[in-house]
Amino acid sequence: MQSSPDPNPTEILIVGGGLAGSEAAFQLAERGHAVRLVEMKPHKRTPAQTGDGLAELVCSNSLRGAALGNAVGLLKEELRRAGSLILRCADLTAVPAGGALAVDRERFSAEVTRALSAHPRITIESREVTAIPAERPVILATGPLTTDALAADLERAVGAEHLAYYDAIAPILSADSLDWDKVWKQSRYGKGGEAESEGGDDAYVNCPFDEAQYRAFVRALVESEKVPARDFEEPRYFEGCLPCEVMAERGEMTLAFGPMKPVGLVDPRTDKRPYAVVQLRQEDEAGTAYNLVGFQTRMKYGEQLRVFRMIPGLEEAEFLRMGSVHRNTFVNAPEQLGPGMELLARPGVFLAGQISGVEGYVESAAGGLLCGLLLAQRQRGETLRPPPPTTALGGLLTHLTRKQPRYQPSNITWAHVAPLPLEDGQRKLRKRARYDAMAERALRDIDAWLATHP
Repeated sequence: MQSSPDPNPTEILIVGGGLAGSEAAFQLAERGHAVRLVEMKPHKRTPAQTGDGLAELVCSNSLRGAALGNAVGLLKEELRRAGSLILRCADLTAVPAGGALAVDRERFSAEVTRALSAHPRITIESREVTAIPAERPVILATGPLTTDALAADLERAVGAEHLAYYDAIAPILSADSLDWDKVWKQSRYGKGGEAESEGGDDAYVNCPFDEAQYRAFVRALVESEKVPARDFEEPRYFEGCLPCEVMAERGEMTLAFGPMKPVGLVDPRTDKRPYAVVQLRQEDEAGTAYNLVGFQTRMKYGEQLRVFRMIPGLEEAEFLRMGSVHRNTFVNAPEQLGPGMELLARPGVFLAGQISGVEGYVESAAGGLLCGLLLAQRQRGETLRPPPPTTALGGLLTHLTRKQPRYQPSNITWAHVAPLPLEDGQRKLRKRARYDAMAERALRDIDAWLATHP
């Protein structure tokens, strides 16, 4: 869709020509706004970049699963319906990849670059931005490898405690896949967890180990294959957020006196304190997903499946998100972003993409689209009306705004999307049927939202 020129010709500045910045620029320009897109390539590159085009895919060429039964597949379909440039170019440059959407990365970048360069309302500049610009409004979409100078200025704006340079992510599991005959709900000493959550004594799920199971688990962690750090990823870990395998390497009992300590817990099946426990913390309000507390990891994905399924009760666990540790500059979005993805500390400054705490190519593009659409609403003087939480796009906003004990970047998962309501006496649908029904509802709701929010 292309609107008539904006009656208020204020130019919108966007810093960063990756997936989020490119998408935001396109959405705003299509709605009549003049856009200046500043990208430091080819003047300067991050250590991960090799090309000079916009929307460069620096790692995999895959935009992941295409089926609507996958949360990311639903997100892609919503983006298509919203007129996403990134999805249009991805579909044009797709290569065979089974059930996934993968692209020829050079053709993909060239298509995005061509579309933005040819747009009459977009001006592209090549220069490095070393501080938050004075112009307003401005969108920062500088990605996980934001340059040191700009990151330092952003840190001054939000405070060092609200800007991270590495993320350490623990896996997230589907609640349906836990073996509830082996695990039980209880917080240490019957309290509501470290933050005294509303969950009371049911705030955590506990997976008990005997001594033999614990020693085998620690041995597997130590011997597991790890993802090697890239040249620009010096492994500087925070002591309060160490990968579990690093703790295991420090000594066989380190975990037992750390995240696996059993104090304050009693297994109701034995009426005794277990030798060690792994605790799971509820990830979403509906209780459909749990994360492994303290088990951020750099193990390869296959090794995570093998090792974490040694945990009693997780033998058949479905992993909604795998763990990872990597260089990633991002803000504590729930504390620092207001409605419309605006930086509370600097009114008129908006964040889009991975710097806000979304993870992945598709999610970055979605972050750019959301930021662009919400800023367009603001520029028209409208009350902000985000996508409904029943959609994948709305679910991403839920992730960015929902307060949590330790905010970490995330891919889209079904835990971000509002669950289906259950009528009195109605049985919960099986997982696949439930996801299909959630996708059907989401597409119906996103169509209705787009019809009233051009």
